[in-house]
Amino acid sequence: MRIDGKALSLRSVQDDDLFTLWELIYGEAKPEWKKWDAPYFPHEQIGFENFGEKIRERLVGSDVPSMLIIEKDDRIIGTVTYYWEHKPSLWLELGITIYKPEFWSGGYGTEALTLWIDYLFNAMPLVRVGLTTWSGNTRMIRCAEKLGMQMEARIRKVRLYNGVFYDSIRMGILREEWEGRQSLYL
Repeated sequence: MRIDGKALSLRSVQDDDLFTLWELIYGEAKPEWKKWDAPYFPHEQIGFENFGEKIRERLVGSDVPSMLIIEKDDRIIGTVTYYWEHKPSLWLELGITIYKPEFWSGGYGTEALTLWIDYLFNAMPLVRVGLTTWSGNTRMIRCAEKLGMQMEARIRKVRLYNGVFYDSIRMGILREEWEGRQSLYL
């Protein structure tokens, strides 16, 4: 599967991608991207073989892949994902990680999430799509706002990072809001 945008593409994970993904995620003990992606949870190293098994398990059993690679100029720069918060009510949360700082603040996250959200709304009978971040990740909050997401919850002082308490931020967009907006990239 492949979804092409203007500056990047989303595509299915292939076995040939696993080592590159593992290196991006676990190649450094303290990667820069982890400072923004839930840094209050430990970044525990796992071996390549265990990683490959986990990714393969994640991708089995659904017509709608729960993870796609973000690719720019044939280079893997990140991933988009979703997980079910509560599948019976079709409540899913999505995520994005762009691993290399040189691709931050260049609009790639906004484009990737635009493609991903559009795909998810077209592939499933969802009422809303949400994402959860923390108040220290202002780039993610701005990206979500650009996409038309609303702040739906702010759980105050529940994320402790480097001795400072941050808020957990839940944002979401309803199908009718998504369909009624002017697309940035499609």
